[in-house]
Amino acid sequence: MIEQARLARTRVTSLAAVLVAALTLAAAGPRAATAPSVDDAFRTFWSAGTVPEAVTAAAAIEQSGVTFAAALERFKAGRPYPADAPTGVKAYVRRAAGIDFPYSLDVPPSYDRSKRYQVRVQLHGGVGRPEPGARGNGSIGALAGAEQIYVLPQAWAEAPWWSPAQAENLMAILDQVKRTYNVDENHVALSGVSDGGTAAYYAAMYDTTPYASFLPLNGFVLVLANPSMRLQGTLFPHNLTNKPWFVVNGGRDPLYPAARVEPFLKQFESRGLALTYRPQPEAGHNTQWWPEVRDEFEAFVRDHPRVPHPARLTWQTSDTASRNRAHWLVIDRLAPAQPGEPLTDLNDFVGGEAPNFGLQTSGMKVTAVRPGSNAQAMGFRPGDLVLSINARTLPRGLDLNEFMAIYQPGEAMQFVVDRPGGPATLKGTYQPALLPRISPLFAVDAPSGRVDLVREGNTVRATTRGVGAFTLLLSPDVFDFAKPVTVVADGTTVFSGPVTASVGTLARWAARDNDRTMLYGAELTITLTK
Repeated sequence: MIEQARLARTRVTSLAAVLVAALTLAAAGPRAATAPSVDDAFRTFWSAGTVPEAVTAAAAIEQSGVTFAAALERFKAGRPYPADAPTGVKAYVRRAAGIDFPYSLDVPPSYDRSKRYQVRVQLHGGVGRPEPGARGNGSIGALAGAEQIYVLPQAWAEAPWWSPAQAENLMAILDQVKRTYNVDENHVALSGVSDGGTAAYYAAMYDTTPYASFLPLNGFVLVLANPSMRLQGTLFPHNLTNKPWFVVNGGRDPLYPAARVEPFLKQFESRGLALTYRPQPEAGHNTQWWPEVRDEFEAFVRDHPRVPHPARLTWQTSDTASRNRAHWLVIDRLAPAQPGEPLTDLNDFVGGEAPNFGLQTSGMKVTAVRPGSNAQAMGFRPGDLVLSINARTLPRGLDLNEFMAIYQPGEAMQFVVDRPGGPATLKGTYQPALLPRISPLFAVDAPSGRVDLVREGNTVRATTRGVGAFTLLLSPDVFDFAKPVTVVADGTTVFSGPVTASVGTLARWAARDNDRTMLYGAELTITLTK
């Protein structure tokens, strides 16, 4: 009996110990019970084959208990690269949404995984062809330059360079290359010839972040403004100003002669585009001049590395789901634009002077209202769509400022405009002034928002138009997390206080960007309007 009682007490004591242990684990949470080792978490992260896989693996890094400083050090060191990475010219196919996107890589035979390599993404011309096809044997061929890795995607009529599918394809291919080869993330240049040169402009307006510079050869940005291109979404030329440009056009080119291209490039340059322009007076629509230009081309790429966290940044978008980011700026939400001094904009092409009562327009849509103008006194707002003037329905295809030429100064005016909340009637006396004639290069058919940023130490100054909320991605390389961060938007301090670095934020953005030099420790969302 005594022995049986002792055994019973032992069993009860053991059961109690198990329960206590279980409760202790429960109190500590699932992380204590399942946290992977730091080494295992990073090993899984580096072996991820795609961005979604890396995002999933990033959660384990956060759960591993690694400190922010240690995680930052590992992300900067990067992945171990395979010793057997293929060299020479290799053909590949990326499949997405049921479509095969062929491309080739041209990797130096002497590739050394311990060395970081410059990359040139080279886009070909002739995208109207019915099927994709490699040029030559898939190598860079006659356009070879300095030792580097060449990425040569393919486009065709159903998947031209200026489609969202191809824009996403370029990003995905570049991500794959960076998972296999030791790429110098700050020396990735995008170039192209003919249609490929035109596509360089498109890529820069769609996603500037991965690239250090753009080098269009025999292309023309205004091709993208042609309605027959049927582009999806609105393009904003001012986004071009984020990166430096090296441009070549031929004087005898029957498609895009230098004389036709130069007026736009010169005006772009006067408004902030960093431009090196090398017209070839005797050249046609070809690259016979390449041997003479090659060394300067490659020197330009070498001398213009990407700045991962630029102190000045601008981005404009009408799509907050896919085209809303430039480096450390993310535009989260649009809002009705308020009247204000128009921002310098590459989209505004100036040609002579004309009577104007204070509006910048795209068709019958108001894109900007000049402060103190006749139009502002009548109550116009950016984003207004003019439906009628003096009870007259307006013809399609005309620009409002051109249409206003039929009216005389001093004439009473009544405008019906469509705006959020419903139509509004605006009245006043037409009193135009002689102002520069501004015509938009690209039609602005949808609401858009723009943010211009300037960073000085831990202070960020933002100038916004048509933006309700945006997020700043803060890197420990340029922000001191031990000190307060201040954000001033449109002259008003909208945030001032401490910001805490997070391993989770660091890992998530490292997964998305796959970039050792562009790492973010905190996200700061700024809400301007509810």
